[in-house]
Amino acid sequence: MSPVQQVQQTVLAANEASEHRPLIISLFAAFVLATLFITVWAGRQTKDEADFYAGGRQFSAFQNGLAVSGDYMSAASFLGIAGAIAIFGYDGFLYSIGFLVAWLVALLLVAEPLRNSGRYTMGDVLAYRMRQRPVRTAAGTSTIVVSIFYLLAQMAGAGVLVSLLLGITSDAGKIAIVALVGVLMIVYVTIGGMKGTTWVQMVKAVLLIGGTLLITFLVLLKFDFNVSDLLGSAAENSGKGAAFLEPGLQYGATATTKLDFISLGIALVLGTAGLPHILIRFYTVPTAKAARKSVNWAIGIIGAFYLMTIALGFGAAALISQDEIIESNPSGNTAAPLLALHLGGVDSAWGAALLATISAVAFATILAVVAGLTLASSSSFAHDIYANVIRKGKATGAEEIRAARWATVFIGIVSIALGALARDLNVAGLVALAFAVAASANLPTILYSLFWKRFTTQGALWSIYGGLIVAVGLVLFSPVVSGAPTAMFPGADFDWFPLKNPGIISIPFGFLMGWLGTVLSKEEPDADKYAELEVRSLTGTGAH
Repeated sequence: MSPVQQVQQTVLAANEASEHRPLIISLFAAFVLATLFITVWAGRQTKDEADFYAGGRQFSAFQNGLAVSGDYMSAASFLGIAGAIAIFGYDGFLYSIGFLVAWLVALLLVAEPLRNSGRYTMGDVLAYRMRQRPVRTAAGTSTIVVSIFYLLAQMAGAGVLVSLLLGITSDAGKIAIVALVGVLMIVYVTIGGMKGTTWVQMVKAVLLIGGTLLITFLVLLKFDFNVSDLLGSAAENSGKGAAFLEPGLQYGATATTKLDFISLGIALVLGTAGLPHILIRFYTVPTAKAARKSVNWAIGIIGAFYLMTIALGFGAAALISQDEIIESNPSGNTAAPLLALHLGGVDSAWGAALLATISAVAFATILAVVAGLTLASSSSFAHDIYANVIRKGKATGAEEIRAARWATVFIGIVSIALGALARDLNVAGLVALAFAVAASANLPTILYSLFWKRFTTQGALWSIYGGLIVAVGLVLFSPVVSGAPTAMFPGADFDWFPLKNPGIISIPFGFLMGWLGTVLSKEEPDADKYAELEVRSLTGTGAH
């Protein structure tokens, strides 16, 4: 079930108690006003392109780590992982492990070399020793594609979440909510730039950790802080017994489901290190050492969050019947809001307050992620495509910022239009596509550029476009888009590719195309440029 539909049934239950709606509206309004104040304050301190793209590189390792974790922990993972655990037990928790392990790849392979080698965007690293215009065009295209699909899921989810919480049922009202979210997104980025976006992400991370910590505490309090009792009650209440705490319920049924899990795991673990809105965060700190430390902080914060998903998921399984969870949402994505409602009392003001709090936190999460994605795509357009391709490196800093702001408005309008059209569709596949594209197109090209001396411009182009085309193509012909009740187009049936995630095919293909394009290229790699890049990436000498 998509992020759009994740909270539908639970929220409708809350809407029955309409007297609590002022509380819900107050929480939403408080967050929006606070973040707008932060954005205006940060905007006044944005003087040049370094401030707009990289926050002036003034954030500490801890601040950036908090912002990175805020960028990474989306509402979909917050709600989705709790639901997966509530229904599938051990197999659901594998998602938490995958998301966390992904940061080890980012730390070991990407964070420090990327911070040393680039300036503002992924395109800076890829174009360092290649032909500027084609490589920057490819990098910008990939960044915008990943960001747009990720944006679509978040925008649609935010629109439906807010409209249902506020009791809006008309299509016009839902579209208006999507437009409101889009306008807020445009304001955050055009006024605040990276400084404003970073502070919004820090606030959101604190809210999300705080909300999750509260629910975790209340769950553990129910079981006298005995985790063994919690797991035992979850297994018993699930109706599956000991099998609930063992692997195999979701991914052990057939060879296809086993392959699907491997494919999804590969995409999540490798895609994180290629997500544009995560990569640009490494440029907001003053040194490579701070970039490395910020990833350490992010791992700690994200690790704590995903550890608490055990309490959320197994708590929901222990305290709510499986029938109620599945009836509310077949994929279990309403487990966390249902848990909040049950912990406070279904018919009580405390239960409504808890539900409103968790929903407001989910909204804050979506807004922060949306701002980060929009900044990544508009920065890539302005810096890579406009300044270095269209203007051939002759654009001034002020012209770049102006182009980035206009790109933000354009991307915001596109996101509003697509979010309005997709408000009732299953958009889970769009998030999977974003990870798959990042892992298939961006990561192979980054690793080859940093660590392979022979890598050429042709190899970079084949890797980016090859991975992009195969990832998008396979998802279009997968059960995510058609041939299943939860597909984007359930009435159609052209799903000849059996897996829901193309990572197991498209990621190796991206690496293969990068290698093949290089060995078939007649271009001689620039050995001197590679030597400069190697020294720079490993030592930081000459880094911005």
